[in-house]
Amino acid sequence: MNYRQLGRTGLNVSILGYGASWLGGVFRAADDSRDIRAVHTALDLGINFIDVAPCYSEGRSEEILGRAFRDIPRERFVVATKIGSYCPDIFDYSAARVVRSVDESCARMGLETIDVLQVHAMEYADLNQIVNETLPAMVKLRDAGRIRHVGLTGLPLKNFIPVIDQAGPGVVETMISFFHYELNNTSLDSLLPDLKKRGIGVINAAPTGMGLLTDHGPYKKWPIPQPIIDNCRRAAAFCREQGVDIIKIAVQFAINHPGIATTVMGSMNPDHIRKNVSYAEEPIDFEMTARVLEILRPIRGHNFTRGRPENRDPIIA
Repeated sequence: MNYRQLGRTGLNVSILGYGASWLGGVFRAADDSRDIRAVHTALDLGINFIDVAPCYSEGRSEEILGRAFRDIPRERFVVATKIGSYCPDIFDYSAARVVRSVDESCARMGLETIDVLQVHAMEYADLNQIVNETLPAMVKLRDAGRIRHVGLTGLPLKNFIPVIDQAGPGVVETMISFFHYELNNTSLDSLLPDLKKRGIGVINAAPTGMGLLTDHGPYKKWPIPQPIIDNCRRAAAFCREQGVDIIKIAVQFAINHPGIATTVMGSMNPDHIRKNVSYAEEPIDFEMTARVLEILRPIRGHNFTRGRPENRDPIIA
């Protein structure tokens, strides 16, 4: 496994990260022992960056991580969790809820300190509150040693730089973007120079588009336009005809960008984790990648968005 620096945090993270949203039965029937094996498999294969949130399986994802961490030395993993989004569809970015959320997450995971605390889905917030209340509360926790670093997450891209700049130098240290650096959409690339200039560690998530770039298709939660789904199905079918797993192409494409510290993928299946890690360690298949990119060219950069109307990205279709 290769590792990269996460911005100016001083954290050295695996180029393939583990997304814990699958733990706890939100996507499949719950099986705690299988989920714990999945976490241990990821760690044993060199993955050290783990991303989770309180709203994943209503806290069960963090609880399962806590059980998985019991006999694991603390220095072997970097944990990023979030504040602000809670189930079912509750958003609370107040300072008081920030503090309470960290207490709850630490208790569930059996940790004294969170490595990276992130604003979850900031597109559902008043961004003025994020700048003037949420982030200052997170900085106080950082100063007190309860957390080590402060980050942002969100689907729309347009909010990141304004919030980072309004918060001031050194406040925001990391960001997570998803659906914006994968085979069919690389719009995150346009932000990377500005993020690098500000010293922000970049985390990419969902390199297969939450199933979009697989034979199974996307998770139904996401309002992905049908033309994007259809074109991605054609790309997956082409890979299948060539005897190649499109997930391999998607993983290799995402982790190949040197400006992205880590790319987070979720799974509760230890065998799938082993396969993803093997893909990450193989040389990139440039010829096959180029052929897949050509199939996806008609929808290149086409997107969807969500959140409060003023926080949404313009739609490209």
